[in-house]
Amino acid sequence: MRGTDNQQDSLFSYSAVSDFVPAHHPLRRIRALVDEALDGMRGTLLVSYSHTGRPSVAPERIIRALLLQVLYSIRSERQLVEQIRYNMLYRWFVGLSLDDAVWDASTFSKNRERFVDHRVTGQLLEQVVSVARRRKLLSEEHFSVDGSLVEAWASMGSYRRKDDDSDPPAGPPDFRGESRRSDTHECKTDPDARLYRKGDGQPARLCYITHALTDNRHALVVDAQLTQARGTAEVDAALDMLNRRAGQSRLTVGADRLYDQQRFIDGARAARVTPHVAQNTRRRSSCIDGRTTRHAGYAKSIHARHRVETPFGWGKFNRSLKRTMLRGLKRVGAQALLVYTGYNLVRMVALEAA
Repeated sequence: MRGTDNQQDSLFSYSAVSDFVPAHHPLRRIRALVDEALDGMRGTLLVSYSHTGRPSVAPERIIRALLLQVLYSIRSERQLVEQIRYNMLYRWFVGLSLDDAVWDASTFSKNRERFVDHRVTGQLLEQVVSVARRRKLLSEEHFSVDGSLVEAWASMGSYRRKDDDSDPPAGPPDFRGESRRSDTHECKTDPDARLYRKGDGQPARLCYITHALTDNRHALVVDAQLTQARGTAEVDAALDMLNRRAGQSRLTVGADRLYDQQRFIDGARAARVTPHVAQNTRRRSSCIDGRTTRHAGYAKSIHARHRVETPFGWGKFNRSLKRTMLRGLKRVGAQALLVYTGYNLVRMVALEAA
């Protein structure tokens, strides 16, 4: 017998949002990890808001929504709000019921400054790392460090002399015969962005540099930074992250040939960290000798060093580490920390499933 195509809405509904999410969906395990990390941030989230006034959207829901944007490579916050409105999976992950209204996209912009001022995304990454430590997924002795470029949300036409307040040229800029330096030129749309090139033969771009410190066991990001693009940024950020992990036990850190500098070697050893750096012997002598390279641990660190590229590759594949859509060092830095948090969550779920 042929059925009829008549649509009639039910007067009552007895379904919850969780009923539409498959029992073995990966987001269920990610949601459990996120909730465990957010439990350790209640004090930070409490002081971020005033104790008077109208109740706002719960910051936990905003953080889960921003993680969704990272995990599913959603292009904009307006598109994110639109998909939360009709996607049952997203609605459940954020913490909304069937009848709850979705907030406006401007809520993200208003709360971004609050999150930046109170280092919410940085503490979220720290809490996720603490969860990985409690679950025995983290190495506490052997690490790798590296940096990668993040293209700024600005065009080359906006990079002009500091005293040039005229409108940008209509066509592509012509810099022939002009020396461009950071002390004389700046980006008019994003003053924190710097003109930088990664190496010889590479084009110069307006960008930032993101730095990551990963453990050698499972390539989880244990610390991260975002700095302005300059020649000494990678060594400075690496030493800063190593000094925060300095303790009684001796650590090791693997790095590429860029870090084969006396300043990095001395700074790492002062922080009780043994530098397992790839030797740079091109037209020079290496800063490390056989006292370090003769040990078997040096070869293991060099072999595991490539794992530090994993979070960079994950964050640049249709995500904001390729090219950000925010401006300002603090905003882009908070966004980078959120991307590394999403990477850690996906990695931890895969490790526990295996």
